[in-house]
Amino acid sequence: MKKFLLAANWKMNMDVKETENFFKDLSLKPNDSYDVYVAVPFTDIYLANKTKKFNEIKIGAQNIYFEDKGAFTGEISTSMIKSCGADFVIIGHSERREIFGECDEMINKKVIKAIEDGVEVILCVGETLSEREDGKHFEKIEKQLKADLVGVDAAKLDNFAIAYEPIWAIGTGKSASKEDAEEMCRFVREKVKEMNPNLEAKLRVLYGGSVKEVNAADLSKEENIDGFLIGGASLKTESFEAIAKEI
Repeated sequence: MKKFLLAANWKMNMDVKETENFFKDLSLKPNDSYDVYVAVPFTDIYLANKTKKFNEIKIGAQNIYFEDKGAFTGEISTSMIKSCGADFVIIGHSERREIFGECDEMINKKVIKAIEDGVEVILCVGETLSEREDGKHFEKIEKQLKADLVGVDAAKLDNFAIAYEPIWAIGTGKSASKEDAEEMCRFVREKVKEMNPNLEAKLRVLYGGSVKEVNAADLSKEENIDGFLIGGASLKTESFEAIAKEI
């Protein structure tokens, strides 16, 4: 049985001092029920690993580039994050796609590079409000999965995660129900199984839609939700630990 995954995404938050204080205070220890991953800014990876109380907590990055080195100003490689102690990386987050214009071809290259270099991947997929209202949400997710996972060798993986983000429910006044979340996470699992059964066997499907203490228990009970990708609620130890208590 796959363990539930509590994955924190700090985005562009938490400086060095805040990171040090967070991990000194964090008493959330991975156990037989769940794993704990924290994706911190690049500047905090080394310190987070040094400060965390429990070795079982995995520290990761929020992005990488698909080349080893070179004239790529502002980018960072898998070897660089590994040298700081990163175990995993988030790839294809909706903010990377929308704000920085990352296309599926680029995301696919990043996924393959991370896997080749032994870095665990959390791939993000999701649809916009207009795509959902036009009834194109399944089509959009299938398109992303097929493009982002081309050439992925499941034999090189121990673990792999895909996080479904309901972009349409973020800052729009609309909300994603647990039924919405389950439906889309089930769709992700089914499509991956169609494409690559060996990959699906190692897959954890995460839900990344404003997870908080108040909705964590209900969401975690859904059959096809294997974990959470947690944003704002992961910036405070109290709220992060409160979510874990609901699992």
